[in-house]
Formats: sequence, structure tokens, C-alpha cells
Amino acid sequence: MFGDLFEEDGDRFSSHTIGGNSVKGKDTEPPPPRANVKLSGIKNQGGTCYLNSLLQTLLFTPEFREELFNLGPEELGNLMDKDKPEAKVRVIPLELQRLFARLLLLEEQTASTTALTDSFGWTNHEEMSQQDVQELNRILFSALESSLEGTSGSSLIQRLYHGTLVNHIICKECNNVSERQEDFLDLTVCVRGVSGLEEVLWHMFVEEELFEGNNLYWCSHCDGLVHAAKSTKLRKLPPFLTVSLLRFSYDFGKCERFKEMSRYTFPLTINLRPFCEQSELPDSEFSYELFSVIIHKGSCYGGHYHVYIKDIDQLGHWEAPVSALVSLFLSLCPSQEASGSVLVDQLGQKIMDKIGSSWNKKFRKQYGPISKFLQSHTDVFMLVSNGSCVALKATTTSEPVAPSLHSNRLEHAEAELQGSAELDAEPASGSCWFDLNDSAVTPIREQAISKQFEGRESAYMLFYRKSTLQRPPQAKGNPAYKVPLHLLEMIQEENATLQQRRADFDASSNRIEVRLHLAPHYHVQNGALQPSSTNTRAVVSMMFDRRKTVGDLRLAVYQMQTTWEGDMALTLAKNLPAGLHLYDTLDDDEKSLYSAGLCNGSDLFVWNGKEVNGVQVQTGAEWEPVLLTILRPGEDELDSGSAPGVGATRTDGSGIVRFTQGFASGITLGGVREVLGPQEALVCQEAKGAQPGGGGASGWRLCPPEAMRQTLRELTLRDGDSLLLLPSTQLTNSMFSLSGDMVTVMTPLDCRWLQVEYWSQTASEEEEGGRQECKKRKIPASGDTRLGEVKQRALEELQLQEYEPCCLRQMDRTGKLLPPVCDHLSVRDAGIRLMTSLCLCHGCAPKASQLFLYFRVGVVPSAGQDREIIVEERLSVKEVSALKSCLGSRLGMCWHLRRMDWCEEVGEPLMDENASLLDVKLCSGDTLVIAEGQLPPKGFLKLSVRWLVDRSSDCVSSFPDLSHKIEWAEMEMTSVGYVEISQEASLHDLRCQVLTLPALVGLCMPTPEFLRLWVMEGQTPSRILRGNQQTLRKLKLGMGSEVCVQKLLCEEDLGLKEVLLRLKMGVPGERAYYSAQEFVWDAGRDPSPKGLYNSLASLYSTSPDNLLLAKHLPDKHTWMAIHNWTQHVSKKKKKKKVESLQGTPYCLRDGDIIGVKNLLVDSNREFSTLKDEQEQQRLREQTDIHKKGANKNRKPEVALSINVAVFR
Repeated sequence: MFGDLFEEDGDRFSSHTIGGNSVKGKDTEPPPPRANVKLSGIKNQGGTCYLNSLLQTLLFTPEFREELFNLGPEELGNLMDKDKPEAKVRVIPLELQRLFARLLLLEEQTASTTALTDSFGWTNHEEMSQQDVQELNRILFSALESSLEGTSGSSLIQRLYHGTLVNHIICKECNNVSERQEDFLDLTVCVRGVSGLEEVLWHMFVEEELFEGNNLYWCSHCDGLVHAAKSTKLRKLPPFLTVSLLRFSYDFGKCERFKEMSRYTFPLTINLRPFCEQSELPDSEFSYELFSVIIHKGSCYGGHYHVYIKDIDQLGHWEAPVSALVSLFLSLCPSQEASGSVLVDQLGQKIMDKIGSSWNKKFRKQYGPISKFLQSHTDVFMLVSNGSCVALKATTTSEPVAPSLHSNRLEHAEAELQGSAELDAEPASGSCWFDLNDSAVTPIREQAISKQFEGRESAYMLFYRKSTLQRPPQAKGNPAYKVPLHLLEMIQEENATLQQRRADFDASSNRIEVRLHLAPHYHVQNGALQPSSTNTRAVVSMMFDRRKTVGDLRLAVYQMQTTWEGDMALTLAKNLPAGLHLYDTLDDDEKSLYSAGLCNGSDLFVWNGKEVNGVQVQTGAEWEPVLLTILRPGEDELDSGSAPGVGATRTDGSGIVRFTQGFASGITLGGVREVLGPQEALVCQEAKGAQPGGGGASGWRLCPPEAMRQTLRELTLRDGDSLLLLPSTQLTNSMFSLSGDMVTVMTPLDCRWLQVEYWSQTASEEEEGGRQECKKRKIPASGDTRLGEVKQRALEELQLQEYEPCCLRQMDRTGKLLPPVCDHLSVRDAGIRLMTSLCLCHGCAPKASQLFLYFRVGVVPSAGQDREIIVEERLSVKEVSALKSCLGSRLGMCWHLRRMDWCEEVGEPLMDENASLLDVKLCSGDTLVIAEGQLPPKGFLKLSVRWLVDRSSDCVSSFPDLSHKIEWAEMEMTSVGYVEISQEASLHDLRCQVLTLPALVGLCMPTPEFLRLWVMEGQTPSRILRGNQQTLRKLKLGMGSEVCVQKLLCEEDLGLKEVLLRLKMGVPGERAYYSAQEFVWDAGRDPSPKGLYNSLASLYSTSPDNLLLAKHLPDKHTWMAIHNWTQHVSKKKKKKKVESLQGTPYCLRDGDIIGVKNLLVDSNREFSTLKDEQEQQRLREQTDIHKKGANKNRKPEVALSINVAVFR
């Protein structure tokens, strides 16, 4: 029925428990035990949160649970025989019994419903698709009734949930009472339009419905239609009352579902006597207590279910809800760190990593900022360092022994903490509430129920129980009460298996592999420990339980090394690129290996604690060895002839010797030079982030004298960093150059090249049209090589000495030649990358004071017509224009220069002819356009002019229908040219200049005022230019504006406050209009609707009350009614501002269509026409197509069902 109506989508409300990081053997890890609340959750199979909520409610209905447990195998059968064809096994009740027994007694944090859903006959589709819990409640009860037929529990549902109500209809004439009784298992009540449950019950069972007027009742006794009253009362109340709230509805206007999120209250206790038939029973028989609330969070298209449940039998352990949050902080605070504190900002990030949600999103609304929460729990936490760090006030010493026992450790730490902390008192006996959210079970306060009255997360089903139902004392706190013996034995076996699995897993997860490095097989070299090359037993691996102590490990190593003599020290070690390094020594024999920081794969060095093979070893992080790459000139480059140093060397023909060597990070840079020698050598550090000088030359920074006294750690040198040792005698070598504190190394391998290409074409090939031959040469070059030298060498190698003058040009990806490069520039300064290509072309290269420019004649672009010119950058624009090489004999005397913009369009003219090319910011490679026409003065506009042509006549007497913005019924616009005019010119001047256009020279016009000028917006005229003496600047005309010219039959001079409207009078009795006529409305007198009504009333010689006006909205093809009424304002209130039709929502402007209805002759108040309805239908279809493409494809709705076997 509902299909995937409630499928979890969008933000997908899923519930996750707080857990630790994954450990090895996760696939075989046993399920965690119950948390401190002692209640078990239910796993979500993907979309079964609705099922989990209902099952938890039934579990915490003790009477239902015990009635189900009373059914033994002799009535229900045995699950072992369910596959036998002759067996009579009632699978659904049996699986429900097992699930309830596991939820009550099995030592697991969560239980699975897989076996139960399999008994329903559900497939993966039902388990992954969320359904309606109200529908499930009815279907599950029906399935249980069918499954229990023929057993002592066949009336289980009827005894606990069945109730009756009666409908009375009383005839007002003969007082005859007609009665009809109805059965119910749950009451479905309305949510919309009522404030709460008690109000809707009053409407349903107290108020009477009267049959009168056109709605009379047929009385069989009176044999006619009579006045009557109908009422409904509750006749039989069930022990358990289920109330279903109609939160989901359908909006037939919008054709969509919606969820009612308004406030809807319900009491914790309710007396139903006012809603029942009169009875002599005591009030206690009508009193009910709330014990379960199923909550839906989300919208009608997706969400999540969870349930608030009252623990009637006191099976769970309630604690203040905030204490669970305190335990979360306890798990994050670093009790093992030396400082014992953590930054508050880091604590927020740890919370994000732990639970997958930020503090602000999950807790801030309830508890405020993190610092405020910590300050409110000063008995647990204390803020240090001016509130930037937090530490535990009473640190606990419980040590985790396995990842799977993480929650137990938190409980233990919290239990110790609660002994001294002042926590909130526990509610009264039997009044503890819990939130069961799939796998998560958390205690809540009774006041939290009121938060579910309204909003996106609100109550969906209510479950009440009679107050007279009392629980026996032996059921309090006893989850095994009335559980059948065979189920108790099953749970005991499963608990024993779980306990054994957890013990085995703890043992396996706590066994770690430790690598022992034996000191006799190591020696000290380059500040680190290196294994002896001839010995293969330097490292011994052993498995050990990390819960044991350091003393146990030391004893085990003694027993393994029978030949060991003297003291034995165990020191944590780590393999670094330079070798093995030692850190902390394990001195406390009573400390566990876990507390000592040992984990799987840890390295331990076994030695006497002082020296290795007679050499003292420095330990600790401050003496970590750093593996450096040392560079120095090769043997043939050394004037002194000294050896390159210690370590393996390698040369690559570049004249530089490279080798790696380790040094303790505590040694100074001067100490490194002493080890490597010579003493007078310069030490250089590779410049970080520096670009290579030239084509691959490397840059080094000379270390100052103060750096020679700093340690490698202080200099932040790391593994792999390089140092250059350069004797001072090498600074005269061509390979090294010193500039300030920078040393540039240019080795033969660092030299790069540039490829020069020359494309030649023979005369015969030119005649045949096309083929070119390319010659290429690689010219050695560096970043400092001048491009003139590259060109000269290329000419020599290509044997093109007669090719002068020539230049070098780069080519872009499209094959277009870029501007030539200057010969005096170096490769680096010209921005040319080495190992790229340059083209050798005819023409001179520009000098340092020259610019290379492209130019074209005419504003119409033509491929291949660009010309090239080299000019001095100090020339003015006027001098460039006067160059005869730019002009052609075809051009006249009136022309000017324009610049081509970045998108290859003709831009603004170069207005200042006396400015230099530098002043107008021209660069090499820019394109100039030689445009015809006189240079417009500064402040001039170039306006595009269109002519509004009437196809039917020579003149235009009315404006075209604006409902057609592009294709007009009787009008069309034609471009007639451009007008260049000053911004300070008046509107009258613009009219006169428009008449001088060549296309309008033959137009007969008495005065310019016979022209109407519109400003174009897109393809539609939008605003009339008015005020003959107004300047174009004040009329807000700018460069690129378009105007439309319309010829009139008379002069027109509209005022600034006048609006030109198009009036359409409705045809009486038809959904059509007469032809439009223009009307000038003076909005300056009265811009309100009343002013427009009065003006039109004067035009049509009638009363304003007889008119009805509406504005046409062409985009939506609808009409907006303009009402002729004013709001009455109290004298005490401030005077209301006059409503203007030129403001929102009407926004009247020139050319708007106003529909007019004369109510004296036309009773039809509807303005829309058949064409409007057709266009609206077209828009709706387009919108539906767009929505279908935007919305996600939802699965087809499938009815929920539970399959029940047939028992004969």
C-alpha cells in the first residue's frame, strides 16, 4: 500500500552506536556485551527501523510477552521440524518467542530480526524498503491471529487490544435510537486542525453531529426525512489502547503528499470516562497511562523511526542522560599523556572522529558550546591554560586490555567517577524511560516526551495501558520471569558460547609480535645502530601477551638468551632511514606492556643500557639520526685533491660527487663539516622553493656563521635533505657562481637546449599550392643565454646567413605565430621554457623600446587579413594613425583606431589621440582595428536603432500585443543603423539625428515629436523615453543601448509621471477582447488603484464601481486583478502610505496590457481567454517534464504483507 513511501533518503537518518576503531580479526570479533543500561537494541537490516520500534513496544508490554511465552512447543511445534512437510510448526510465534528471549537475556548489545523477517516471507526488498509502522501494526496482529488459530493463544490480540465503540442516531421527532457497534484494535485520530489528543477525542465522542437543512435523516419509524443527532461513544475499553496519529496527508491542490508537523499534545495519563457510555465502574477502570511513543523523524518521503518506552518491569539500568556524554569525554581525554590535558578544539575534532557527527550539530542545541558543557561539570573536568585546554579532575587508572572491551572500560571509569560526582537522581520506580533507536539504547527523562509534540521529529503512535494493571513483585527487575525453560536453556548455551568467543578473541587480540634486536649483533655508525653484515640473527621475533608486565617480558628474554651475562635493558627502538635508533627504556617491571606503549610490531633493543660494542649510544628523540645527501665537487674538480668523505659515493659525469650519510640531529652544522672536511669548506643548503636558475641550474643558499652553531634539529633538516660542501677555491670555477648568499651550480648535465624550426617552400611547391619542408636544429642554451646568440647559431647550423633580417617567434597550440622575441633578452627574461621550439621567420625583431602590433582594416573580422607592424612605444595614437604603412589607398580621410578585446571583438575607440601607446596600456601582441568614420568625441554613445514597421498600414497607431515578445501579430522590427551622439544631447536631438539615418531619409515627418522612442530590453520594447529636454545621461542610456523608433499620427510629449497603457475591453458574453487602444494615465496625481479606476471611469463615462480591471502577465499567461478598495486604518494608528500601482506587486510600466470589464453589460468576471488556458497548460507540461528530470526515480509502491502458513 505504502511501498517505499517512507524510504530513508536525503540525509538518511540512520542510527549508529559509538564504537572504537577496528582491530585485527574484525570478521571474527564477537558481538559486544550489553551496555550499562542493561537493555538490548535491535539491528537495522537496512530499512526495518519501523519494525524494530514496534517489536520493542510489544516486548515492553509484559502482558503480551508473557501470554506469548505461555504457548509451549506442544501447541506451536518445534522449529527443527519446520522443513518437514507433515509437521505443524507455527514459525512466526516461535521466532517471536526466541527474539524476545534474546532481547531479555542474551548478553549482546543488539539482537537480529533476520530469522523473524524470514518467517514473514520477506525478501531483501521488504527489508531494505521502509514501510508505515501503523500499517505494520495491523498486519502483524492479523498474522499472529492467523498463526495462533487452534491454540490457547488464539484470542491473545482480542483480549489485550480489542475494543468497541457504538454509533447512536436519535430521531428528534420520535426519539427512536438507531445503534451500530464497531470493533477496533487501534484508534486513528486526526492531527490537522486540532491542538491535541483530548481535543480530538472530544470532537469524536462528545460532540453531536446534527442532521438538518438539506442533510436530513431517514427515520424508519417516522417513515420520512427528519431532524436527528448522531453521536459516538466508547463502549468497551481494551487493556491496551493504541492511538495512531494521522501525520501524513495528501494535498489535492498541489497533488503531493505532506507531513503535518504542527503542535499536537498528548497526556501521560488520561481518563476516558467522558468519552465512554455511562457506567457504574470506578474511575480507575477508565484511567490509562502512556508507556510507549513511536516517533517518526523526517518527511513524508523519507525518515527514520525510533521509540520512547517506559520500563515498567524495571529491567534496565537508568542513569542521568548526561552521564553517557560524560563517558564519551572520558574516552577522549588523554589520561596517558604527560601533560594530562587536551586542547578544546582538538576535543571537538575527536568527537567528530568518534561518533561521525560534530558537537554543534548533535549536542550544541541542548548543552551549548563544548566549553560551557565542561564548565557545568567541574566535578569531572577542569579547564586549564585560560580555558583552551581540558583535563580530568580525577584521572582513572583503568587500562584497556582489548579493543573489544572498550565499552567496559568506559563503564568502569564512569562507575568510579560517579562515586564522587553529583549526578541527577534516578526517577521513581517504574517511571524510567528509554530511547530505543535500533541498536542504540539511551536513558531519557520523562520531560523529553514533550519535545515530540511537533516538528520534523514528532510522535506517530501512542500506546496506553490501564492503570489498574499491576505487575507482580517477582517480575520487577527479573528479565527471566515466565520465560519457558527450553528458551532459558537455549540462552544459557548461547551466552556460554559468546563468553568463550570473547575470551578467545581477547587472548588473540592481546597477543602481539615483538621484534628483539640483540646488541651483540649491532655496531654504531653515522649516529645510528647498524646490524653486522655477517650476522643473520640480529633480530628475533617473539609473540607475547601485552597484558603481562615488563618484568614478565624481561624474564622471557632471559630464558631465551641463555648465554646473556650482566644487566639487561629493554629499550623501545625504531627503524629510521639512517638506521636503528633508541628511545625510552622500560624500567618499571610492574607496568603492563600496553601501558608501556608496546603494540603489534614494536621493536625492542636488548642491551646493557650503556654501550654497544664499546661505543656509547645516545638515546631519545633529540638524538634521532638524520640521513642527509652530501654533494661536493668531484676528484678532478678538487684543487686540494682531498678525498670526498665518508660513505658510498656515486658520480654521474656531472662533476659532482653525491653520497648519503647519517648524523645525529643533536650535532651542530659545524660538527658535520668537521666530520666531512675540509674545515675551510663552505656549507650550502638547498634553497627551498627557489626556481632553477636557467635551464636546470640549481640554487643553494650559503649557511651563515651563526647557522654553523645550530643543531640539525634547530635547522629543521630532515631525511633526504641535501648539503653542498664547496671549497672556497672552487668559486672561481665556471661550474659555481656566488651572488650574495646564493650559489648557483651549473653542471654540464644542467645545460638545456632550444629547438629552432625553419619552414621553407620552393617556387614549384608554391605553384602546386602547398607543401612545406621543415628544418630543425637543437641549439644548446641556458637561462642566461641571449636569444640573439640562439638565432645567430641557428642561422649558421641551418646555413641561412642570407636569410637576414629574421626573428624568432613562438607558436601557440593552434599553430598561430606569437609576437617575435627581442634579441637582447635572455631565455629566462623572455619567459621561454627550455626544451621548447622556436620558429625562424622573416622580419625584424623588436627592440627594447618597440612594440609588435597586429592591425586589421574594418570592423568586420576576416581570417588571415591581420597585418603586423613594429612601432616605438612612445609614439602617440595620432602618430600611429598617420603611418602610411597602416593606411591603404582605399580608405578615406575619416577613420580612427579601436582596440580588439580578449574575446576577438572590436572594442572601444582610442579616444585620447595625444596619449602614448604605453599610456593606453598597449602591449606587444595586441590587435588594432582601423575603423571608418570620424572619431566620436569623448562622452559619445553609439546606439543601435530599430524601426517598428506595421505590415497592415504605413503608420503605427497602437503598440503591438506584448504577450508575444518575439513574434508579433502585426508588427516587426527592422534594424536601420547606428547613431553616434553625445551623452549630454537631449532627447529632441536624438530624434533629429535618427531622422538623418540613410534608411529613414525618405520618411515624411512633420516634426521630430511624431516619433516615439522605446528602450529595448532583449527583443521587447520596455520603456518610453520622455522629456524632450532631458539629456541622454539622465535617461540612463549607455554604450550598447538599443532604441526602437515608432511613427505616430500626432505629436507626443509624455510627462515624467505619465504611463502609456494598452486597454483591452472585454467582449460581453465572450472570453475575448476588442482591439487594444492606447491610454495615457497620469500617475503623478494618484498612483493608487483608485486613481486608475477614476481615470478609466472618466474615459468610459461610467462609475468606478461598474469597472473591473486586471493586468496581463505575459510570462505566465495569467491576469492579476486590480482591486478598487482601500484598507481602513484606525485613527490611533499611523496614516497608511498610499499604495502605488507602479510598485509591487503590480509594477505598471509603459506598454502593459490592462483588461477592462464593464459590469453593466458583462457579468463575466473571469479575464483569462482560451488561449491563456492553452498556454498555461503548455507551461505546466514543461514544468512537469523538468520536475521528472530533476526528481529521483522512486521505486513503485508495493503493499506490505506477512505470509502465514495454513494449519489444518
